[in-house]
Amino acid sequence: MVELFDIELTKARQRVNRMELALERAEEMLDEDCGVGINIALCSRIRTAQRRLIEARERLTRIDPPIVFGGSQ
Repeated sequence: MVELFDIELTKARQRVNRMELALERAEEMLDEDCGVGINIALCSRIRTAQRRLIEARERLTRIDPPIVFGGSQ
């Protein structure tokens, strides 16, 4: 059971990393002056990458929630 958890956690982390890289690449391409048509397509790609990154982070949080300490320790 622990191995399955580790595999799912690793896959979720990899997905977050891939989505961060995809978003970064799209934003870099947008910085280049490629024309209006290309920029519109890149804006769509950026929005999609942002959405997928949020979803990937949410999945990772469900699998491995961060430790939150209360005020009394």
